[in-house]
Amino acid sequence: MELKQNGKCIIFSAPSGAGKTTIVHHLLSKNLGLEFSISACSRDPRPNEVDKKDYHFLGIDGFKDKIKEQALVEWEEVYTNNFYGTLKSEMERIWSEGKAVIFDVDVIGGLNIKKQFGDNAYSIFVKPPSYEELEKRLRGRSTESEDKINQRMEKASKELAFSSEFDCILINDNLYEACVKAEQLVIDFLEK
Repeated sequence: MELKQNGKCIIFSAPSGAGKTTIVHHLLSKNLGLEFSISACSRDPRPNEVDKKDYHFLGIDGFKDKIKEQALVEWEEVYTNNFYGTLKSEMERIWSEGKAVIFDVDVIGGLNIKKQFGDNAYSIFVKPPSYEELEKRLRGRSTESEDKINQRMEKASKELAFSSEFDCILINDNLYEACVKAEQLVIDFLEK
């Protein structure tokens, strides 16, 4: 499946718990001509999640089929048999509506998208004020086991090393200020 590169995309990446999802939701509420790219994943939905709204829940075999079909812009095996990626059909759908695609993706996925779309993509790394604050936020969610938190913190230390490869680093030490700054960054990019 060949992807027509006729639109812009904005990429938000960060370690889990840095606030990227909250910032992306803020931007989507602002009528900026953005539409969220719903990622595909291999995991099962959590109790509050809806298929094709929160993620395209494909299952492990379904995700592997999409890889074979080359139906993904990018994908990654984040943890063993835990795949996430972006469907080409999702980007085509958004661009056909005349909107810019906004991504909430992991760090490697964000870099892969930026590499593919070059100047048509703007990549923003949302950085927590500190490693300790990130751990505090993850624990504050109360949604994950100690093992998962440790796994996410280990991954975060690796992801933070990639921050300089993004077009912009947005430090989220005050959520309101980070949202306002993100809004201005996106507006400036879309007006280019």
